[in-house]
Amino acid sequence: MEQMIRTRQVLAGLALAILAAAGIPHARAQAYPSKPIRIVVPAPPGGLTDIGARLIAPKLADALGQQVIAENRVGAGGTIATLSVVRSAPDGHTLLAVFDSHSTNPHLFKKLEYDTLADLTPISLLLRGPRVLAVSPRLAATNLNDFVQLAKSKPGTINFAVVGPGSPARMMMELLKLEAGIDVTMVAYKGAGSALTDVVSGQVDAMFATVPSVSSYLKAGRLRPLAVTSEARSPSVPGVPAMRETYPGFAADTWVGLVAPARTPPEIVARLNAELVKILELADLKARFAELGQETVGSTPAQFDRWIRAEIERWGKVIREQKITLE
Repeated sequence: MEQMIRTRQVLAGLALAILAAAGIPHARAQAYPSKPIRIVVPAPPGGLTDIGARLIAPKLADALGQQVIAENRVGAGGTIATLSVVRSAPDGHTLLAVFDSHSTNPHLFKKLEYDTLADLTPISLLLRGPRVLAVSPRLAATNLNDFVQLAKSKPGTINFAVVGPGSPARMMMELLKLEAGIDVTMVAYKGAGSALTDVVSGQVDAMFATVPSVSSYLKAGRLRPLAVTSEARSPSVPGVPAMRETYPGFAADTWVGLVAPARTPPEIVARLNAELVKILELADLKARFAELGQETVGSTPAQFDRWIRAEIERWGKVIREQKITLE
């Protein structure tokens, strides 16, 4: 028995020596995950980012053998939640769901307490999908060209609904203003629901809306779709042209991704990425997200890093040229 114990001790010592020689600390060599994982969602319940995190969480829990909890933490355009994750332990047990605002916040906030690129490690782009340029049937525009010509003939008379000065709908409208050379009047709302209600009733003329939020109104003829913002036409809105068919420089997706604090061990990032890629290929999950107008992606960390950098550069240009502020 003593000989067996000594043999095990020698083998354990050799294992640690091998790990040390490979540059892998003992703590990182332990099983991951060792406790429940939190996905911090910097958005209110019910939105795409929240729904996406809550649909993926149980699948990831099954794959990793630990509970995965989606936790909403809202405020300041997502910067409060982001800072909390940046300051958390880089051990893979606290993750952050990020979306469109992640790439605009560095330009909209005069000072952030974190560096968007340096303080967070990309894991995977999860979802991407279009918004719909939807207008009230009362507006004398049946297609995108009509809309632009109307806006040019009567500058500032088309009322466009946006949810906050830094919202994706606002950014997309600013991009269209640049591409088409038009001017509209922005009408700010505190929530997408009230904005959409006013477009449906004709109180305002148009907005860029998510596919699930407008699908029933489109089917009932209470809203008219003019274009989708994706690079190509979307099966979620059959027959509706893409914006870039008229304006080649216009392509803008709604998206959701997952990141971790910087210095999270690369083997943990790789494990999370591998599991997410498999999860996002599951037929039931792909079908559910398709209902929401979203395509599952499952990128590599490097691909997601390039995506974030490209989004930051693209929207930074729009924000500077249009002099957009949070005021």
